[in-house]
Amino acid sequence: MSAARELRRTTPAALLEAVALHRAEACERLDPARRSELGQFLTPPRLASFMASLFQELGGSVRVLDAGAGVGTLTAALVAEACSRPAPPTDIRAVGYELDPAMVKRLSKGMRACRDACRAAGVAFEGRAVRADFIAAAVEELSRPTPGARFSHAILNPPYKKLGAASAARRALRRAGIEASNLYTAFLALAVRVLAPGGELVAITPRSFCNGPYFRAFRELFLREMSLRRVHVFESRSAAFADDDVLQENVVLCGVKGAPPGAVLISSSCGPDDGAITAPPRQVPYAEVVRPDDPERFIRVVPDQAGKDVADAFARLPARLADLGVSISTGKVVDFRARALLRPDPQEGAAPLIYPAHLDAGVVRWPKAGKKPNALVDCAATAHLWMPSGTYVVVKRFSSKEERRRITAAVFDPAVVPCARVGFENHLNVFHRRGAGLPPLLARGLCAFLSSTLVDTYFRQWSGHTQVNATDLRSLTYPPLEAMERLGARTGGRALGQREIDRAVEEALGAAARGARCRPPRAI
Repeated sequence: MSAARELRRTTPAALLEAVALHRAEACERLDPARRSELGQFLTPPRLASFMASLFQELGGSVRVLDAGAGVGTLTAALVAEACSRPAPPTDIRAVGYELDPAMVKRLSKGMRACRDACRAAGVAFEGRAVRADFIAAAVEELSRPTPGARFSHAILNPPYKKLGAASAARRALRRAGIEASNLYTAFLALAVRVLAPGGELVAITPRSFCNGPYFRAFRELFLREMSLRRVHVFESRSAAFADDDVLQENVVLCGVKGAPPGAVLISSSCGPDDGAITAPPRQVPYAEVVRPDDPERFIRVVPDQAGKDVADAFARLPARLADLGVSISTGKVVDFRARALLRPDPQEGAAPLIYPAHLDAGVVRWPKAGKKPNALVDCAATAHLWMPSGTYVVVKRFSSKEERRRITAAVFDPAVVPCARVGFENHLNVFHRRGAGLPPLLARGLCAFLSSTLVDTYFRQWSGHTQVNATDLRSLTYPPLEAMERLGARTGGRALGQREIDRAVEEALGAAARGARCRPPRAI
């Protein structure tokens, strides 16, 4: 082989091309059932290169962790980035963990390609493709009295899959003092623990960890151990892993272990292949991303000035639900536990049972023909499931990808659904006052506010999934009572279009909403 050809074969670009070929071959042969079992979604090459470019320091001696490495695309991207910098490292030692034996073979090839590229750049390289369960291996390492050498860099695209409460992985994590409900947060938490002080982490993950009670323990661990430095949002829920038909809102996050909190750089783009960041990156104070007075430790990601205006508008809203005399809880009826008492149609001795399917253009319409029951038998066995007739606001706990708003709200009006009592199914959040209905004006105002583009835009800043928890709704700030009632009077109980709702909210809130110009809701 000629010297020129050998040089071309070992350049950083050639390294990425070789690993991209390995990835394409692996994707063609990946069994869908096996992918689902392991939560595998292989990193596209351009996304890997973008992630590697976010490391601040890649000089000296670099020790790399790639957990859930697949074919080694992320390790190769880091090596290519490091070898291309003006001051490349002296040596790179990389460890890639992968459970799938077919992937491990390609990962070994990727490590050899990394070695060749490093040799051409005058950088010593040692790479290990480890066929092992990363959770088990990391927990074992952390349990040793004197753990081995820690990593200076971690680059991850962790698997996406829920962890059962009684699973072996969950038990192993608890031995390490980690509580995680999903594989991706488990991998991230362990990567943080095995990083050396001052070590850097870059990872692509679902955005779902930014809010919600299920991820609170992880947020506390991550924000305690790491200083968040950069968050990049992919606006399209399908673009980051388009080859794999993944519908998930993703972020790339970067942090430094043990560093004091500082400014956070926030940016966004449609996807890794669109070639442009959609707005100039914003450098914001850490306290705007993680508010010091927020016990839930939500991570708020606002990539542009329009979003900042919305966040400022919410900061001016003075009320919490308690100030309005309003409580929120999930619907009491878990239908599979009351299956024998469900009825498809209204009948004597049964009362209305409201499902998400009954919500229609801001109003609960009942009964409704379809797959879901319409009634529940009123008897001693169901006595604890009812709420008295009254005016309630209900919000879907889950929104589908076809819906344009994250929050879908409606008013349950006893004049529309006459009854002595009503049951709400467990997939609904119910706003009430001490277990009974709300004043009608307040209920209509609350429903309009929750249905506004203002709320939708704000909610998306820290909610990266389609679930709407009662905790999330409690975390919102709200207009004062008189403004809510003014809004309720303005809507008049009529079904309004989105523009009419937004205009009514702006007029009712006055100065609090002024300056916050929002884009119309988009499909999620």
